[in-house]
Amino acid sequence: MPRRARLRVAGVPHHVIQRGKNRSPCFFADEDYRFYLVCLQKGAERYQCAVHAYVLMPNHVHLLVSPGTEDGLSLMMRYVGSRYVQYVNYVYDRTGTLWEGRFRSSLIESERYLLTCYRYIESNPVRARIVGSPGQYPWSSYAHHAAGREDRVVRDHPIYVALGTTLYGRQRAYRELFRQPLDSKELDEIRASVNGGLVLGEDRFKDAIERAAARRVRPGKGGRPRKVVGRDAVT
Repeated sequence: MPRRARLRVAGVPHHVIQRGKNRSPCFFADEDYRFYLVCLQKGAERYQCAVHAYVLMPNHVHLLVSPGTEDGLSLMMRYVGSRYVQYVNYVYDRTGTLWEGRFRSSLIESERYLLTCYRYIESNPVRARIVGSPGQYPWSSYAHHAAGREDRVVRDHPIYVALGTTLYGRQRAYRELFRQPLDSKELDEIRASVNGGLVLGEDRFKDAIERAAARRVRPGKGGRPRKVVGRDAVT
């Protein structure tokens, strides 16, 4: 049975997850995390992708990326994945793949869900009980957003910039978002969308993506998308 085509829309944020094969570790030392981030920065620049948030966990990665072209995200992930595997195989004298199949992704509606996805990604080490607060984990974009640490990988999304009129104001507002953890409904929605290759957003946003992709983007049976009348297109 052929694989379902991945949803690809230029300019729309995508939540991406890629796991180590059989949930095995894909990072073994600090140098590995650093090398992956170098690859990510170069890949994003080469293929016109803006990385808004990320976390590198011991056995998987989460990214929030707006591709500038329809194929940009896939090309970037192929570049990063292959270069990183070559590095790991050389350094650790191993062979074969490191990743568990294709990366998974979902489209994110900016206005409603973007900052929720930031929080989901950067709070991952806390939910995994690796650290007590997101600022204690060194391999995420949290320090950039909340404390102003320079991070060459990150390109700020306009919605993050709109949190405050000054850099300090944005950072303070961003830290406030993390005072309360995401509730179970928010966690379930994000997980279902990225694992199912669907869309995280309001019905109006989903309707527009269904028209553009000519397929369903909601959980349920396959087939033609339902008919939608009088809706705006994605911008």
